[in-house]
Parts: sequence; structure tokens; C-alpha cells
Amino acid sequence: MDALTSLRVFREVVEAGSFVKAAERLDISTAMTSKHVANLERQLGVRLLNRTTRHLSLTEAGSVYFEQCSEALDILEAAEAAVGAQTAHPQGVLKVTAPGWFATRKFADILVAYCERYPEVLIDLRLENRFVDLVEEGYDLALRATSEPSPSLIVRPLCKVPFILTGEPAYLERKGTPRRPDDLDRHRVILPTYTNIETVELSGPDGTFTVKNQAVFKTNDTSMSLQLVRAGLGLAYFPEWIVAPELAAGHLVRVLPDYAAFAPSVYAVYTSRKYMTTKVRTFIDFLSESLG
Repeated sequence: MDALTSLRVFREVVEAGSFVKAAERLDISTAMTSKHVANLERQLGVRLLNRTTRHLSLTEAGSVYFEQCSEALDILEAAEAAVGAQTAHPQGVLKVTAPGWFATRKFADILVAYCERYPEVLIDLRLENRFVDLVEEGYDLALRATSEPSPSLIVRPLCKVPFILTGEPAYLERKGTPRRPDDLDRHRVILPTYTNIETVELSGPDGTFTVKNQAVFKTNDTSMSLQLVRAGLGLAYFPEWIVAPELAAGHLVRVLPDYAAFAPSVYAVYTSRKYMTTKVRTFIDFLSESLG
């Protein structure tokens, strides 16, 4: 017999004052009610109840056990209620990791809209350009841009993000604006340390070209790369999310606009599909709707 069920039956018998009334409340037979109590007594090796044809009372051991098991059952039921509430309605802390270049107005607008729809979810967002172990570090979800997601994790594709080669107008006027991929030999590039783009393929109307990028500077911070490009140090590839406002404002210029670079997919990455909480599911669905 299930020990937890026997505990609940025992408490119901004591509170109802009889096996018959307890059986009615629990919607089980009187015989089954009696078996559950007998099962507890057998496991404990003591008598819990004094039984007569007209009266039911707790023994001394039964009184101590009833008090303790009632408290334990109350704690378990409170825990079940708390988990049930989270399952039914998104709430609690949602710990998310994402690349540093997600710090854009586009992504901020999506987060604001989610927070307005689900105000009981507290998003704890960590932006860092490193590989995060979701289980080891206690994250609910990762957002990753990659062409090869890990086969050991569950992933859901959200969108593609094109990377754009850009330069500062005064720098391009000074160094010359490339017209074809071959012209990039005269330029140096600010490279990110968190991904390998020393060599890229640029596809255009006259074919696909393999370009070896000559580094002038390396950094793991996308914001720093952006400032270095604006300061005229060299060229750099940026996610479209980051440079769209810079291009619109004229602070940066798109280099080789007719040639497409790489466009990795952004994935929502998590560890378990079976026991996904509502806060994780609603966040992924919201991102998919907003980005897709």
C-alpha cells in the first residue's frame, strides 16, 4: 500500500471520528479505510487507535503520531499547491542566459511586452558571451545563436539573425570603401573572441567568396566592438539587431551590401520537455511569436 495514502486515510479517520465517515469523505470502502490504518500500525509496530463498536480514540502513540503526520501532510499539501500554482499560471523567477549582443532595443521591447502580459514572472537575465551549463549553473533557459545546436539539449528555433559587415563613414573615406570581397584585403577587422569568424563566406550576385579576415583587435564584448568601429579602428561584423539603429542614424555604413555574410539561427535551449514549467513555456512561445 502507498504509505502517503495511508497517512491521509489515518488523518481523515481521526478527524471524522469513524471509519465509515472517513470512507465516505475519501470515496473509498470502509474495508479499505481499515486496511490503510492497519498497514500503518503494522509498519510502526504500535496500535494507533482504540476501537470499539461505538467509539474510536487515539492511543498515546497514536496521538503523537497524528500530530506529527498532520503537520507533515500540511507541508506536503502546501508544496503541491505552490507547484500546482506555478504549473497553472506563470510565476516565479525565470533565469535566462543569452549572448551580450541581445542588449538591444528590439529585444528590450519584447521583454517589456512579456513582463506586461505575465507580471508575476521575474526575469533574471544574464548577458554573457560564454557557454553556460544550464543544469550546473541553475538556468531555466538559454538563448543561443549557432548553426550547430548541442544534440544533448532540447532546442527550439526562433529566428535567424543576419550578421552585417560595417564601417564608420570617415574610416571608409580614408581607407577606401570595398566594392568587391577582394577589396577586403586592404582592411583589418575587429574580431569577437567568442566565435570563430577568421574566415567567412560572402555570397553575392557574382558568386560566393571565401574571405580571410585580418584582425586588428579582438574582444569578447560586442558593445566594445561597436565603439571601436565608430572610433574608426576598422571593420566589424555585427548582428543586424545591433547595427540597424546605427545604420539608420548614419553613424555606420554597411560594407558590401550586395553580399550576404552568415546568418546563424537563434535557438531557445532547455533541458527537459516533459517537466517544462509554465514560465519557461510561455516565455519561449512569446519569443517565437515576437521573433518569428
